[in-house]
Amino acid sequence: MIGVLLSYHGTVSNVDDVPEFVRNIRHGQPAPAEVVDEVRRRLEYIGGSPLTRIAEAQARALEVRLGMPVRIAARLWHPYAKDVLPELAALGVTTLVSLPLAPQSVGIYHPGVEAAASEHGMRVLRAASWGHEPRLIEAFVEAVTEAASHFAVEREALAVVLSAHSLPRRVIAAGDGYESEFRAMADSVGRALVSAGFSANSMRVAFQSQGMGSRDAWLGPDLESTFSELASTHRQLLIAPIGFVTEHVETLYDIDVEARGFAEKFGFTGFGRMPALDTRPRFIDALEAVARRTLDSAAP
Repeated sequence: MIGVLLSYHGTVSNVDDVPEFVRNIRHGQPAPAEVVDEVRRRLEYIGGSPLTRIAEAQARALEVRLGMPVRIAARLWHPYAKDVLPELAALGVTTLVSLPLAPQSVGIYHPGVEAAASEHGMRVLRAASWGHEPRLIEAFVEAVTEAASHFAVEREALAVVLSAHSLPRRVIAAGDGYESEFRAMADSVGRALVSAGFSANSMRVAFQSQGMGSRDAWLGPDLESTFSELASTHRQLLIAPIGFVTEHVETLYDIDVEARGFAEKFGFTGFGRMPALDTRPRFIDALEAVARRTLDSAAP
């Protein structure tokens, strides 16, 4: 029997767990108290992260499409793969498709899934990086176009920022392909948006949510500097966080609160955001396509 595991970053449901969660993110190193306090404050401000709830909804939608069990597991918080796979094993799953909900970062999720699956003798099929999936590009373009319809200017006059989570530059220098893979996906989205009437000259790529309390140099340009540059020629700004497929603190606070403040500071008269894809049907189309392609690639 075949099953699918959607893996994702993870988040806490109780803010009292923030110190341990942040320690997990920092590979076991405790975070300064001010960082823990700020993470807690942001989660409380947005009323808690919906990340896990939405991932569960994505799994249910994909399960209907595939007609096979689909579950979720987080990398840095509960539910971990080791806690989820016993249920799938009890259902009779012997082959597991590992499909991370991070198109450019699949490599950091598969090993943990494989380690947990080995305890149950499961064969694991790894989904490849899937930022090039045509249905994913279509879902982003659909979402950006819908968001742009709320502005009072034509598409070609609208500044559009395609954003993703930043990483320390040392990680990129060590050979991580995240930046190049994201920029390739953003290029595909950008070309499709130009075909839909947006201006290539008004489009930028930026990296957001740089680590708090870190002395590392982080991948940029960041949102603030990107907004500053666009403000000299545009008054209306749409940010499309295509590096995220689910609403989380990075969208609900880092963009809706912090980035909105940047936009106001630089004098934009209109500011909006593309909602995360969540359970948008075209996004579930993309997940289904990736899962089926992964299964087909392993067929004899």
